[in-house]
Amino acid sequence: MQKNNVIWHDKYVKREERNRFFKHKSGLILLTGLSGSGKSTIAHYAERELFARDVHAYVLDGDNVRHGLNSNLGFSREHRKENLRRIVEVSKLFADAGMLVFAAFISPNKENREYFRTRFEDDNFLEVYVKCSLEVCEMRDPKGQYKKARAGIIKNYTGIDSPYEEPENPDLVIDTARTDIRTAGQMLLDLIDNKGFLVVE
Repeated sequence: MQKNNVIWHDKYVKREERNRFFKHKSGLILLTGLSGSGKSTIAHYAERELFARDVHAYVLDGDNVRHGLNSNLGFSREHRKENLRRIVEVSKLFADAGMLVFAAFISPNKENREYFRTRFEDDNFLEVYVKCSLEVCEMRDPKGQYKKARAGIIKNYTGIDSPYEEPENPDLVIDTARTDIRTAGQMLLDLIDNKGFLVVE
């Protein structure tokens, strides 16, 4: 494919070869939900368990990515869109390298989540809605962000002065107001197993 005089360089090592070598499929699992819902904690739990099984998995966390790759972006709708666009492309590279990627991002807009799905069309993509009420998330407030948002220090904060659009047809819903982290993590692992990610045909 040629675009703006940039030509894709074909690889000598194909993704299918890497999947056979690692003995599992690669792809992307998007965990979406409000801040404080438990997305990253669940993703890291699954990553730890998979690592113990010799599965090459990696978590892309919203805050961690904003320390480097997306450090120049704010939280306006357009910046959120660009934030997720970059994550999709990084995730595709990771998947091509044979990794099973967990992307733990609020990703509040249906439009942006649909972009994930479109870019990973027929390519091992799962969407997990980590559901938790705003009230519970605010009570947890592990980073003190809700308190700052309520005080007007942080603008465009999802759930406070920026909306979160619930997923309509996620592959899995985990209600963390009713589910402990261990059970939630196992639900995610079961989904990955049932979808055939851990078997290479």
